[in-house]
Amino acid sequence: MTLAPKGGVVGLRSLSCILLVCPLLLQAATPSPESKEAKTRLVALLDDDWEMRLSEDPLLATAVGDHRFDGQLPTVGAADEARRDAERRKLRRRLLEIDAAALDEGDRESYVLIRRELDDAIRAFELKTYRFPINADSGFHTEFARLADEVPLATTRDYENYIARLRAFPGFARQNTDLLREGLRTGWTLPRAVLAGYDGPIRAQIVASPEKSPLYAPFASFPPGVPEADRARLKKAGEDAIREQVLPAYSEFLEFMIREYIPGARPTVGASALPGGKEYYAFLVRHFTTLDVTPEQVHAIGLAEVQRIRAEMEAVIRETAFEGSFAEFLTFLRTDPRFYAKTPEELLKQAAFTAKRIDAKLPSLFGRLPRQPYGVEPVPADIAPKYTGGRYVPAPLDGKKAGTYWVNTYALESRPLYVLDALTLHEAVPGHHLQIALAKELQDLPKFRRVLYIEAFGEGWGLYSERLGLEIGLYADPYSRFGRLTYEMWRACRLVVDTGLHAMGWSRQQAIDYLSANTALSLHECTTETDRYISWPGQALAYKMGELKIRELRKRAEEALGPRFDVREFHDRVLSGGTVTLPVLEERIDAWIRSVKSAP
Repeated sequence: MTLAPKGGVVGLRSLSCILLVCPLLLQAATPSPESKEAKTRLVALLDDDWEMRLSEDPLLATAVGDHRFDGQLPTVGAADEARRDAERRKLRRRLLEIDAAALDEGDRESYVLIRRELDDAIRAFELKTYRFPINADSGFHTEFARLADEVPLATTRDYENYIARLRAFPGFARQNTDLLREGLRTGWTLPRAVLAGYDGPIRAQIVASPEKSPLYAPFASFPPGVPEADRARLKKAGEDAIREQVLPAYSEFLEFMIREYIPGARPTVGASALPGGKEYYAFLVRHFTTLDVTPEQVHAIGLAEVQRIRAEMEAVIRETAFEGSFAEFLTFLRTDPRFYAKTPEELLKQAAFTAKRIDAKLPSLFGRLPRQPYGVEPVPADIAPKYTGGRYVPAPLDGKKAGTYWVNTYALESRPLYVLDALTLHEAVPGHHLQIALAKELQDLPKFRRVLYIEAFGEGWGLYSERLGLEIGLYADPYSRFGRLTYEMWRACRLVVDTGLHAMGWSRQQAIDYLSANTALSLHECTTETDRYISWPGQALAYKMGELKIRELRKRAEEALGPRFDVREFHDRVLSGGTVTLPVLEERIDAWIRSVKSAP
C-alpha cells in the first residue's frame, strides 16, 4: 500500500485507516512475557555455545576475527573430546527447557539448528567419529601446511602468534596420531585401499631446510606493520620453530603412517564393515542429508536420477552428430586433445574468464550480492595428485584476503574443459563463494549461523547453481551442456555409489566402474572420487539430495505464484538465513509463498 500519493499528501481516508490500524499492529507485534523469556534464554545459550566453540577451536576464533587465542592450536585428545561432549550435553538440557513455540520465526530456526548441531555432535562422540582426523585426500596435516594463508600476518604480534602455533604443532600432531592409534586398536581405520600414495603430501612438508617449507613464506618478506628492528628476531624464531618443531613432527607422523597405520588399516572398504558400522552409516546418511531417509531409499532415488539424466545425455550426443555408442562417446571426450588445456596457465585463464562471464549475469538472478570478492588459484602442488578437480576456500570477512576458487592443474589430461563451466558455477559463483560470503554478512543472525555449513544446503546449492548456467546462457555448445549433465550425473551416481559401498557391499572397483560407465569424468577422477567416498562416508549424498529439494521448492513456488514469481526474490529468500537444514528451508520457502500470495 502506498501511503503518499503523487502530491505527497496522505488522504483523510488513508490517515483514518492508519490511526485505526496502527494500535492493533503495535499490540500484535508486542512480544508476550513468555516470548521475551524464551528469546532471552535462547540468546544466552547461543552466546555460551559460541564462546565454547571459540575457546575450544582457536583456529575458528581467528577465522571469525576473534584474536584472543591467536597463538594456540586446538586440543583434540580423547579427554578433550569428552570435555566438549559434557558441555554440549549441558547446553542441550538448557535448550530443551526453552519453549520453542514462544519464539518468532527467525529464533525458531536458530533453535532447530542449534538443537541439530548439539544432537549430532553428541551422537558423533558416542560413535567416536573423532578417530578419523584424516581422509583420503586431506587431514590435520594438510590443513596445517596452509596455516600461513589462514591467519593474520600484519604486525609483530601476529608473527609472534604464528610462531607460537608453529611451536605447538608437535603436540597437535601427536594428539591426532593418538586418535588414529585408537582407531587401529578398535578396528576403526580408513580402508587400506585409499591410502596408496598417502605419504606424498606428508613427505612434501619434510624439506631440507626451513626456507623450503610453505610455512616459511611469511618470513621471506615482511609487511610494513612489522618494524625493521623486529624482523631479524622473528625470522630466526620462525626458522628455529620450523626446523626444531614442525619438520620433526611431520617426520614422526610419516613414520607412524608408513610403519603402523597403513599396514594396520582394514582391508574392507564399506563403513558397514566397521564394528557397529551399519548404525554409524545410518547416522551419517541422516546427518549429511538432514532428512529421515535410509540408505536403501537414497540408493533408489539415485538409480532413478541416473536413468533420467542418461536420457538427457543421449539427446545431447545426438546434437553432436557423433556416430557411436555412449561408451564410445565418453572415450572420445576423454581422449580428444581439443577438450584439454595444454598448460596450467591456460586452464587457470579459462577458469577466470568463465568466472567473469558469470559475474556479469548475477544481477539477473539475485537482488543481493556479496561484497567480498574471490580469486582463481591452482590447487597447492603438495595435495593436488589426490585432490578433487576444484574447490572453494573461504576467507575471513574482516581479513585482507578474498575467497579462493581452487582449480586443479595436476594431470591436465584428466581436467577436461567441457566441465569447467559447471565447476566454476559450483565452486565460485553463484555457488559456494556467493552463498558463503553472503552468509558472513548476515548481521541479524546469531554468530554460529554465519559460519555454519550444512552440506545438504551448501552442496545442494552448489549443484543447483550449475543448472543456473542454462538460464544465463553460459553453456554455449553441446559439449559444455554434456559437461553439465556429466556433473549432474556424477552427483546422482554418488547416491548409488556411496550407499552401494557403505550399505550394500560394493567393492572399490565396482564403484570406479560405475562412475566411469555413466559419467565423462576422467578415469583418474573416477578413482580419486571413489577413494573420497570410501574415506568420507555419507558426505557425497548431500549434493543431489539438497539440489532435488531446492528444485522441488522452486517448482512449488513457480506453480503457486504464477506471474508473481520472481526468481531473484526466490534466490534471496533461499540464501537469507545462511545454511540451514532442508526441512527448515522448506518451511522458510512455504512461508515466503504464503506472504507473496497474501500481499496486495
